[in-house]
Amino acid sequence: TVVNSKADVLKASQALAVNLNAAKGLQEVMKTNLGPRGTLKMLVGGAGQIKITKDGVVLLSEMQIQHPTASMIARAATAQDEMTGDGTTTSVMFIGELMKLAEGCLAEGLHPRLIAEGFDLAREEMVKFLDEFKVAVPNALNDRERLVCVARTALRTKIAPIMADPMAEVVVDAVRCIKKPDQVLDLNMVEVLHMKNKLTSD
Repeated sequence: TVVNSKADVLKASQALAVNLNAAKGLQEVMKTNLGPRGTLKMLVGGAGQIKITKDGVVLLSEMQIQHPTASMIARAATAQDEMTGDGTTTSVMFIGELMKLAEGCLAEGLHPRLIAEGFDLAREEMVKFLDEFKVAVPNALNDRERLVCVARTALRTKIAPIMADPMAEVVVDAVRCIKKPDQVLDLNMVEVLHMKNKLTSD
């Protein structure tokens, strides 16, 4: 036989249900750390090492995800972080909500292929909307306050505001120092130093 003897053999409807439940399960794990009021998660490694974080990409990279569908969602969310540096938890939440909507459509007898085509059409319409809705910001590097607001928005979802606010200004000033006109920003020019202090705010 070609099928692995230890593999689960499911019919089409059962396989769809298992995949949907995997996506919703991953969403349940991630949803409590969304936004500034999200809760911190404690991750304990096999050797006893402890990490406390609510950063989505850290959680996804540290969790041992076995289910193929959940693993694919985690990779897609991680790719979002690699491209923009933020939005990992939001991606998982968004995919989970789409799967919940798809589950309702499947219950009404709609074919999965039609649902996938509907998602593609929605994506195209969303890209058109974003192209029309976006606002160009000329000489963004000169607008320090706007850059600080963007950095603060991203950092407050990961660390406490008492640390995020001063750190946002430090990050923006560091980037403005190394940015050269008409050249792509080289983030390798920024060096991160780990320093042990009494308090995280020091």
